[in-house]
Amino acid sequence: MDDTTITPETAAAAHRVSRREFLGSGAVGVMASAAAGAALAGCATGAPPAGASGQRVLLRGGVVLTMDPQLGDFDRADVLIEGSKIAAVGPNLQASASEIDCSNMLVLPGFVDTHRHTWQGQLRNILPNGRLDPDYFRDIGATARGVYRADDVYVGDLLSAWGALNSGITTLLDWSHISNTPEHSDAAIRGLQESGIRAVYGYGTGAAGPKNQYPGDIKRLRRQYFSSEDQLVTLALATAFDPTHWAAGREVGAPITLHVNGTNQLLPLARSLGPDVTYIHCCNLAPAEWTLIADSGGGVSIAGPIEMEMGHGVPPYQQALDLKIPLSLSNDVETEIPSEFFTQMRTAFLLQRMQIFQRERAGEKNAPPLMTVKQVVEAATLGGARVNHLERTVGSLTPGKEADVVLLKADAINVMPLNHAYGAIVLGMDTSNVDTVLVGGRVKKWKGELVGVDVARLRRLAGESRDWLLTQAKWPKTALGGYLPGH
Repeated sequence: MDDTTITPETAAAAHRVSRREFLGSGAVGVMASAAAGAALAGCATGAPPAGASGQRVLLRGGVVLTMDPQLGDFDRADVLIEGSKIAAVGPNLQASASEIDCSNMLVLPGFVDTHRHTWQGQLRNILPNGRLDPDYFRDIGATARGVYRADDVYVGDLLSAWGALNSGITTLLDWSHISNTPEHSDAAIRGLQESGIRAVYGYGTGAAGPKNQYPGDIKRLRRQYFSSEDQLVTLALATAFDPTHWAAGREVGAPITLHVNGTNQLLPLARSLGPDVTYIHCCNLAPAEWTLIADSGGGVSIAGPIEMEMGHGVPPYQQALDLKIPLSLSNDVETEIPSEFFTQMRTAFLLQRMQIFQRERAGEKNAPPLMTVKQVVEAATLGGARVNHLERTVGSLTPGKEADVVLLKADAINVMPLNHAYGAIVLGMDTSNVDTVLVGGRVKKWKGELVGVDVARLRRLAGESRDWLLTQAKWPKTALGGYLPGH
């Protein structure tokens, strides 16, 4: 079945529709109303999906965490979605709309990942014990990247994007340093578009070769794929420290995203820094570099679990907090880190607090405040939207923004009974709590099941691509790991 269909006519007439009925087929049984049955019949016949103009859906009676400081949060409230956008938020909304019962649910904006090498989806968990240098650089950045075909990029992006959606991540920045050829770039974009995730395609370089056209091909990509900033997939430049590359991105109006994990790497670029730049990792920056980022209005993307596991350094949550730099979270690579955001949030919360307690025990009298669970969820939602330059579009349940919404089960065994919504998200939940995911009003996950994807086909494509890559890299295929000594 494709994404849910609620036509304007049936939405106006519908009574309360149960969660199963909203996405079920005509064979589900007795519907709550004739209008509900008509809506389901439309779904079965391939009518336009939910999120189309004029369609209205009311999320009724959930614990609503808006991430909007003006709206605040609600023990019990409703969210009205009209077409692709949030129309209203508040208790006891009255509207002619199809209703979804959200009792025992947390309703919040989708998580926003600001840095992921999405092309590596089929290489998940392949390097669990590896260091950044030399293991990842040699095995993934060189060997694997050099043998990727364009079709492999498509499969990696499609798989990783659906994995993100499954875990409640509705937006990601694809740091796509796999543009070995223009066809590789096209394939990455195709995978993102097909998944239906909201994405920033970060056009990066790839393996060296005569067909690598980085960064000049960004002009073609802008013209061919990114004519509007209102579309689901938008453009950025994934780059390093060459100012001529930055100029190429800015010439086509693309934000800049770069890895910076050494010391004093930003000083030569001081005049080029600006609010359009995202700085990734930042574990080893000098104080002067932090000041440059803050003064220029840039944002930071921290991938805490991978930074601790692979040896980048200590994740610099506190430096960003001290200077009030927009802070976001990111997964980085699935070769050794899970694709979900609950691990990211827990890592940020626990590490920052451990560091502050350590400073207090050392006798510091005015240590910074401890991070709260709400601050962590803000970094995972609104913070990510800011750093991805999408704050006007997503990141909060603000009327007028796109309806990127996640429903989390609050009555599941791992968090019941619910005593603190933000605490449950950061400290108790995992992907099993992700019940429903909407992107631009379109249902991508419903009652714990993905919608609009042939999972069997995706599994086959991922396995075939993985097997081909292992053969080309001369790594043995084994479920027990150990494709290289010590790994």
